[in-house]
Order: sequence, then C-alpha cells, then structure tokens
Amino acid sequence: MKNYVQEGKVIDFTEGGTADVKSGDVVVMGTMCGVAAVDIPKNGTGSVYVEGVFEIAKAAEDIAQGAFLYYDESAKKLTTTATDNVPFGFAVKAAGAAAEKVYAKLWPFMPQAEEEQT
Repeated sequence: MKNYVQEGKVIDFTEGGTADVKSGDVVVMGTMCGVAAVDIPKNGTGSVYVEGVFEIAKAAEDIAQGAFLYYDESAKKLTTTATDNVPFGFAVKAAGAAAEKVYAKLWPFMPQAEEEQT
C-alpha cells in the first residue's frame, strides 16, 4: 500500500512549551490522551503510546472493571467523571477508593469522545 505510514500504536508528540514530560506521564493531545514512552523536554518531540494498558494515578474513588476513565489535567489523575476532563479509556481491573493507581487501557476513540464532538 503506497499511503501506509506506520502502525500507529506509538506516535510523535511535540510538547507545546509548558513543561518537561517524563516517561510514563499522561499527555493530552486535543481531545485524547497518550502516555509518554520517553522523557520529552519542553518544546521537544518524543514518542507517545496511544494504545496499550498502563498503571496510572487515580482519584480517590471506587473504579469498577470496564468503567470509562477520563484524565483530570489539574489533578493529574484518572477519574470516572467526564465533565471537564479528557477521555482516556477504560479500567482493565477494578480499583478501590484507597488504591492510588488503576490499570487503564488507552482507548483513543471512546464512544463519549465521539458523541461530544458531534
């Protein structure tokens, strides 16, 4: 195929000049999230996963397996609250309120994200 570019599980991300990004940090790209594969300096470009399962910090709330997750940019944590947050994916495993992290599957085309854009 002449127009094939790449598999697309990892893409380049250019940090917009706000702060350094550490490997494993969640990055927001418009209406979706990714997870930095490498350290990315301020104004630099680096690899970001847009598919996969990651252990990410979460809000102090119960999260059921399969629950849709959203990234709260100010708290830098995943939450089940969609309002004012960026779609991330879904919980691979349940996590109680006392748990600090949740196993989360990146799902760049969550149904809620598509509905919000229409």
